[in-house]
Amino acid sequence: MKSKPLLKAGMLLLCLMPISAMGTTKTVNLRIVETSDVHGYFFPYDFVERKPLKGTLARVSTYVERLRREFGKNVLLLDNGDILQGQPTCYWSNYVKNTDENIAASMVNYLKYDAQAIGNHDVETGHDVYDKWIKEVNCPVLGANIIDKRTGKPYVKPYAIFYRDGVKIAVLGMLTPTIPCWLNESLWQGLEFRDMVESARQWMRHLKEVEQPDLIVGLFHSGKEGGIVMDNGLEEDATARVAREVPGFDIIFFGHDHIQHHEWLGDSVLTLDPSCWALNIAVAEVTLTYTDGCLVKKDIRGNIVSVRDEAVDERMVARFKPQTDSIQAYVNRRIGHFETGASTRDSYFGASAFTDFIHNIQLKISGADISFNAPLSFDSRIEPGDVTVADMFKLYRFENQYYVLRMKGSEVRGHLEESYDRWVNTMQTADDHLLLLNDESKGDQQRMGFRNYTFNFDSAAGIVYEVDVTKPKGQKVRIVSMADGTPFDPSRIYKVVMNSYRGNGGGDLLIKGAGIAKAEIESRIVYKSPLDLRHYIMEEIERQGNVRPQSNQNWRFVPEAWTAEAARRDRRLVFGE
Repeated sequence: MKSKPLLKAGMLLLCLMPISAMGTTKTVNLRIVETSDVHGYFFPYDFVERKPLKGTLARVSTYVERLRREFGKNVLLLDNGDILQGQPTCYWSNYVKNTDENIAASMVNYLKYDAQAIGNHDVETGHDVYDKWIKEVNCPVLGANIIDKRTGKPYVKPYAIFYRDGVKIAVLGMLTPTIPCWLNESLWQGLEFRDMVESARQWMRHLKEVEQPDLIVGLFHSGKEGGIVMDNGLEEDATARVAREVPGFDIIFFGHDHIQHHEWLGDSVLTLDPSCWALNIAVAEVTLTYTDGCLVKKDIRGNIVSVRDEAVDERMVARFKPQTDSIQAYVNRRIGHFETGASTRDSYFGASAFTDFIHNIQLKISGADISFNAPLSFDSRIEPGDVTVADMFKLYRFENQYYVLRMKGSEVRGHLEESYDRWVNTMQTADDHLLLLNDESKGDQQRMGFRNYTFNFDSAAGIVYEVDVTKPKGQKVRIVSMADGTPFDPSRIYKVVMNSYRGNGGGDLLIKGAGIAKAEIESRIVYKSPLDLRHYIMEEIERQGNVRPQSNQNWRFVPEAWTAEAARRDRRLVFGE
């Protein structure tokens, strides 16, 4: 257990107990629990894969109730956002059965969370969904750096104060400010996302001068460090900077990056991140010692605790059975028939039936010349046979719209160069890796052994091209022609279809690769679909009835004498095949 020193000036501020308490020593034991990036994993059942799930809030509930029996009210339960999007549970509640209380709000209320932060995927649901959810939860929703442009004040509460056995606890919430890099302004109309370090400084001053709490806790939907840095300096992952540069935090709970973290940073700040999908929780154990009414010692330690095999809260499962029955009926609805199967695994090694099926639907429904698309799930498969709504969440993971942008041929090539530079190695010999791998990222749920995010590995349809993996960065892609055999013109303007994440600048492929300034992207967009792409994919499958996903065979890695064997080696390494 690590003790946190107290400055004398701070101790004077904390001598708040009455004179009658003089000469006494009091010890208070607290437990603070965080979930983060739950992504709809509420119940111990996977509505996409249609099989039991480890972890989930149904097991978190059991663990927390056990803590509450032991420590009574001296337990704080916090959620760090990205709770409104993920499993079909969320989609059903957000857009299908959206007049009832949002099931994410029902979960927060059932588990009796004390505070809730907002995540970027919560914002992605749009004002109608998250504003309703904010009203429905029974706890404060926090976001000190989410600013209402009309008032200049936080859109939700910046912080919350809790009292536990005489201890005053402040919880300050913040959200990664790089939302504009991924999401169209229509989803966050009227909001501004400010720098986390500056916001933390502002509110830390307020907390110390006005609230004078015994314990200050951060609840940040922002990764440790790295990630996107915008032109204006706003950072995607700023938790470490806040811990190091803003004195006063005792504990910072964070998330967003889907990586477990347990580390002391800055001036003895405990930082904890449980990763995602309610497989783990972050638990801080805090012991506060008071002498003569003064806080004289803080002992703080933390752990990442697995709840994978915790007992299920059967009362919770029974309570929400009507909702889960409705969700089950929704995802089990047959929408068509796949004559052949398709797997994202093929997408990393060349043109694939899985990725090209989406490419071809995007081209058909948009009328675009060229399509960009990446595998949004690391390892997903659609089996041949009847397909249901559940399968559509394997085929297309997120609720992205589709956009059509005007791009020069040279920009199309630049976009692909950036994608493949993140995706594949520059091979020096036939024995090198084809893929750009990194052993240290195997535990990262968004990289899974790759150096970079796989959801940024865009390929293209509508053109024929080769990727020469022996060429240096920026020189790998050679576009041979359009798909119909007509010449590809680097100076011509083409209509290019892509998902809204990419079309808003997400992943920086348009910015770093195509060389289009972020401020210019909006003027390039000629169409935005009113509904999510998954909706249109479902419509097209229902219209066709029987579909046969096939690879377009419009691009390949070269030289094949090297890449074919390298692909087999890397496939065994990554997928065990």
